[in-house]
Amino acid sequence: MIPPVVRVSRLAVGPSGAMAGERAIPEETPVAIVHNGSTYAVMMATPGDLEDFGYGFSLTEGVIGQLSDVETVETLEFDHEDGVVGVEIRLWINAERAGQMVARRRQIAGPTGCGLCGVESLELAVKPARAVGEGRRFTAADVSRAIAALPPAQTLNHQTRAVHAAAFWEPGAGLVAVREDVGRHNALDKLVGHLLREGHAAGGGIVLLTSRVSIEMVQKTAMLGASVLVAVSAPTALAVRTAEAAGITLAAIARDDGFEVFTHPHRIALDGAEKERAAHVG
Repeated sequence: MIPPVVRVSRLAVGPSGAMAGERAIPEETPVAIVHNGSTYAVMMATPGDLEDFGYGFSLTEGVIGQLSDVETVETLEFDHEDGVVGVEIRLWINAERAGQMVARRRQIAGPTGCGLCGVESLELAVKPARAVGEGRRFTAADVSRAIAALPPAQTLNHQTRAVHAAAFWEPGAGLVAVREDVGRHNALDKLVGHLLREGHAAGGGIVLLTSRVSIEMVQKTAMLGASVLVAVSAPTALAVRTAEAAGITLAAIARDDGFEVFTHPHRIALDGAEKERAAHVG
């Protein structure tokens, strides 16, 4: 098994001179998502929680719609002559869903092979996110508690200070799951896959991100079915428009002293002092 963290030699240089030593850094590995024997995509990812990654990526890409669409899954490692170790996540999709998958592959075969190659590629890149259900409401204190719980749970980041995290938080339960990866999209896909495999509905909790919020993060959150997304960093303008259209409450720039709500604020209940401040700003 490929370790997710590797210790390497390094030379630390500072005002007082140079000092030899070691540093823990995250591993980055090519990971192929293979559906029924055909490679769908190859991603660079941290080699951990890879079955979660396979399920989550397949769901957020629309290849599967539910857990039962996958009949079996296996993860295989391959050594290449140049020393690079690669991984294949092989998912076998049932016959009914596989027929839909073949039609979809025919539709996206051009765009996936040649980057931005025309109007169809651009439309696929900015496709609307799936509309989410109403979900539940949270207090501002809930959001603050959720964000505060995330840093202590980032075990890989404690070692490397170089990976992203995606987590799911619920009132009463706290952090249900945390997944980390060198890629922010991968971390979210791993979280989605974990919740899917556990049969854990997302409408009653908050998706947490340590990264900025781009359109893909909103699209993936929508595919999960979560109605509230909170991030430490800022969103893009397109992400805000996409969250608005999908019905997702998007809060970002979440810090110890507060956060900013960009869309559908009705799901976050404010106390009296917060309401007064909001009215003053308005």
